[in-house]
Amino acid sequence: MNIFISGSMAYDRIMDFPGYFKDYIHPDKIHVLNVCFNVNGLQEKFGGTAGNIAYSLGLLGERPTIIAAIGKDYPTYFTWLQKNNLSTDGIEIVAEEFTAGAYITTDRSDNQITGFNPGAMKKATGYDLSAADPKSSVLLIAPGNLQDMTGYASRCRERGIPYICDPGQSLTLWNGELMREWIRGSMMLITNDYELEIIMKMTGLEKSDILGLTKMIITTLGEKGSLISREGEDSMIPAAKATDILDPTGAGDAYRAGLLKGLAMDRGIERSAMMGAVAAAYAVEKYGTQEHSYTFEEFVSRYRENFGELGR
Repeated sequence: MNIFISGSMAYDRIMDFPGYFKDYIHPDKIHVLNVCFNVNGLQEKFGGTAGNIAYSLGLLGERPTIIAAIGKDYPTYFTWLQKNNLSTDGIEIVAEEFTAGAYITTDRSDNQITGFNPGAMKKATGYDLSAADPKSSVLLIAPGNLQDMTGYASRCRERGIPYICDPGQSLTLWNGELMREWIRGSMMLITNDYELEIIMKMTGLEKSDILGLTKMIITTLGEKGSLISREGEDSMIPAAKATDILDPTGAGDAYRAGLLKGLAMDRGIERSAMMGAVAAAYAVEKYGTQEHSYTFEEFVSRYRENFGELGR
C-alpha cells in the first residue's frame, strides 16, 4: 500500500524553568506584564504531525510519502529523516520562512507557556496525487495547513483515493459547513473524545449523523483504549500496556502509524487498531514524539503479549 501523510513538520524547542510561574505573574499586574524566565537549557526535538506519524511508520517498515512544508532550517530534519530511511521527496521547502516551531517553557509544577510560530506551515503545498493508484493508496490528512487539509480531501474524492480525516489541534480553524464537507466521503474520522464533542457541536450533527458522512469513526480514549464506531456497531479496543508513562504527547500520532500499518497489512480494522495501541505504548515511554525505537519483530512480540497472535 502507498501511504501518504499530509500534515506538519515542526521543531519542538523545550525549556525548563526551575521556579514557579505563579511567583512572577501577578493577576493585578497582568495588564503591564513584562517577565523574563531564565531557563536551565533548551532541548530541540523533531515534531509535527506528518513527521511524527511517518517516523513510527518507518519503524514498522513502511516508507510513507510525507506531504508537508518545511522552512529554510530544514537540513537537520532532512538528515534525521534520511537516517531513518524516510523519503523527503514530498516535502516542499519554503526558503523565506523557518520551519514551524513550538517554544515550550515548563515550570516546576508542570505548568507550560508555549509560543508557536507556524512558519512554513502557512504555505499550502502542491503535491501531485495523479499517479496514486486509488486501489492501493491511502492518504491520512493530519493537522497542518488548512488549505492543504481541505484541498487534498477534495482531490481524493475526485480520484477515488481513500482518505482519513484527522483534525486534531486544527479544530479552531474550521466552521461547521467546512467540516461536514471535509468528512463527507472519507473512509474514517479519527479524533479523541474531546475533539469529537467539538466536531458534533460545530457541525450540529450527532455521532450517528457523522457516520452518514464517513464509513467509521475511531475515538481514542487515552489509557482506556479506543472505540471503533460503524453504523449500528461499536468495538472497544483496550490500550496496550506501557512499562512507564513519561510523555503522552506523541501517543496519538504513533497510534495512527500503527493503525495505518495494520491497514497496509490487510489485518482488518480491529487488529489494525490494536497495532495502533501497541505503537502508542512505545511512544509514551519516551520523552518526545520521535524518541522511541523498536524492530518490527519486537513490535510483533509486544502485540502478542497484549492481544495474542497478529495473524492474517
